Amino acid sequence: VQLVESGGGSVQAGGSVRLSCKVSGYASNMLCMAWFRQAPGKEREGVAAIDSDGRTSYANRLKGRTIISQDSGRNALYLEMNSLKTEDTAMYYCAAKHGGYCDPTRTFTQWGQGTQVTVSP
Repeated sequence: VQLVESGGGSVQAGGSVRLSCKVSGYASNMLCMAWFRQAPGKEREGVAAIDSDGRTSYANRLKGRTIISQDSGRNALYLEMNSLKTEDTAMYYCAAKHGGYCDPTRTFTQWGQGTQVTVSP
C-alpha cells in the first residue's frame, strides 16, 4: 500500500488544518488507517484511527478538536485539527495496517513520508 500525505504548512495558533492522505496499491477496504505525529525531540504518538466500517478512535488528549475521516472508497484519509496550539507542531504521518484492533495505540506497518505542520504563536 502507498500512502502520500499533503496539506501541512504554517498555521497560527487557534487556527485549523486539514491533512489528506492518498491511499493506493492494495485492498484499502481491509485496512485500519491512522494518523500519527512526531514533534522535534519527542516520540511519535498516535492521533486517531479509523477502520473499514468508519469506526473512529482518538488519543484522549486530542479528543474534541480532532476529526479523522475517509472518503467512501477509502482512497483518501483526512485529519482535521482545530484550535491549534504551538505544541501541535509536528510531522504528521498517515499509517495503515491489516486486521486486529484499530486504534492509534497499535503497531502500524505501512507509513507515508509525512507532512509538516508548524503552529506559530
